[in-house]
Amino acid sequence: MKLSDLIGMYDDKKRRFGVEAYKHVSELLAEAKAVHKRDFLRSPTPNSDHEQSWRAFKGKNLEKLIAYIIKDEVESLGLKLVDGNTLERTKSENLSKELNVVKRNLLIDYGEFGAHLPDVDIIVYEPDTFRVIATISSKVTLRERIAQTGYWKIKLSRDEVTKHVRVYFITPDEDGTLTIRAPAKKGRAIVEVDTDGSYVMSEAKVEESEKVKMFDKFIDDLKELVNEQKENR
Repeated sequence: MKLSDLIGMYDDKKRRFGVEAYKHVSELLAEAKAVHKRDFLRSPTPNSDHEQSWRAFKGKNLEKLIAYIIKDEVESLGLKLVDGNTLERTKSENLSKELNVVKRNLLIDYGEFGAHLPDVDIIVYEPDTFRVIATISSKVTLRERIAQTGYWKIKLSRDEVTKHVRVYFITPDEDGTLTIRAPAKKGRAIVEVDTDGSYVMSEAKVEESEKVKMFDKFIDDLKELVNEQKENR
């Protein structure tokens, strides 16, 4: 199974469900897992099992699917996306000037231990100024990844160069961590206090707040952020 297959399955959902296709991402992943298993059994990887192979595929491609889903609307705001791994794994001299500057604009200074990029999946930036607007992390569930996301928000907020960068999390939230506002589960508490917000791709009823919203509100919030940051410069 390839990323293109996953995207094709999402496009089918979009034709069926329109703007609410995002609510069916977990359903899509369940269907994709069955296809992935069929392909895996045809040519299994030595010393590996299907669950292991599927987790690796899902982890790598959920973020790419989310980037695909938001790309056109993000670009309609005059912004661009770049995969966090592209900046992390590519030497600066091998990046375009544009991406090289974007990378520099997101580095966190650890003093004598060097400057390092935060672990994020998607970076949203202005192509004219190379200014980073936001970072996005994504996982099927929050678990330990949301604490990591909160950590990066704290680090970015302590530097004049990066303090304006918004740190978001997008998730199908398959274990329901974000569903109830109070009493909050640990993951929801971290989202509410230590991030700029999380957007949920789910059919579940979610008690929304300023920090926890359904995914269909993401682009409107990003548009508001862009206008707000332009006014404050």
